[in-house]
Amino acid sequence: MIPLRDRTAPTVFAALDRTFRILGGAPTYVLTDNEKTVTVSHIAGVPVRNQQTVDFARHYGITVLTCQPADPATKGGSESSVKVAKADIVPRDTNLRPEYGSFAELEAACETFMEQVNNREHRVTRRKPAAMLEEEQPRLHRIPDTAHTVSFGLSRAVPDNTPMMTFENGQYSVPSYLLGGRVFVRSHGIGADEQVIVVHSGTGGPVEVARHPRARPGSPSIDDGHFPDHREKIPGDYTVKARSGAEAEFLSLGTGARAWLLEAAAVGTTRMNVKMADAVALAKISGLAAVDQALGEAATYRRFATGDLASILGSRSSRVPARAADEAKSLAQGTAGWAAIGQPAAPVLGAVAEGLEEGA
Repeated sequence: MIPLRDRTAPTVFAALDRTFRILGGAPTYVLTDNEKTVTVSHIAGVPVRNQQTVDFARHYGITVLTCQPADPATKGGSESSVKVAKADIVPRDTNLRPEYGSFAELEAACETFMEQVNNREHRVTRRKPAAMLEEEQPRLHRIPDTAHTVSFGLSRAVPDNTPMMTFENGQYSVPSYLLGGRVFVRSHGIGADEQVIVVHSGTGGPVEVARHPRARPGSPSIDDGHFPDHREKIPGDYTVKARSGAEAEFLSLGTGARAWLLEAAAVGTTRMNVKMADAVALAKISGLAAVDQALGEAATYRRFATGDLASILGSRSSRVPARAADEAKSLAQGTAGWAAIGQPAAPVLGAVAEGLEEGA
């Protein structure tokens, strides 16, 4: 029992592929209603098959047959199965089943229903359907290892420059290695749990490459992992990349050259190419480190006039290192004599008077 969100060809064929794999093989034919995905018209009572259905049947080695219009008896087995499933799975007053919160809950309920029904004894055959299937499997046709591409959904092209593709008015990202390739996309589920599944069929077989929630027009669904080299664009944060040999030679001077370029361009400096060439010439004389440091200072103080860089280099080379005074080498008078200030002077005068008497 497989619930479907719609009856489009990709959804129906995907369900049939899953059915064959659950059974372990494909029957001789499948019987279905006269839907547009199977029958496009009737001519003289003969159904004309949809070309997609013919390709799908050829892939699995089966025949697709349709029942007689307005004649449920021609597919009584299917009608009975649907009736039993609805009575147990669809919320009703008789089964007291609550409403499903999501499409995933409905899928889980169908899985549980299949497990119960196929492993209990049938009232007519007195045997379990799972045991009967084991006996019938040898009569089933072998199914291909990979599903038919129509069951993956609609084919979409991925542009060469952006890993994004469009599906039902919404845009969805895909891995960047699929640029210029083709993918298959279909929707799964309904409501808030609806998902858009993207499949790529390569040399190794079909592989699911992306799964997105439903996107709205103008609001794309993007997975950052699909853009490994993406760099967020910030206004004013320009990527400095040399486009000529002269630019590359100037930028090779260092971070100061990059800062000078950004700041000089921001203030509209004139003759920038000439000044950049002058900086390269000065670097051959004064050295890369000195010129790069001077360019950084020029960017900091916004000195972009002609000759400013040479002036900064000249001031750096003629600058005398500052000298600090040291007490051991200072010519200033010390403060030791200040210790006598405030001391009594009598003993000194007495000694002088006594010396005069002796001399007399």
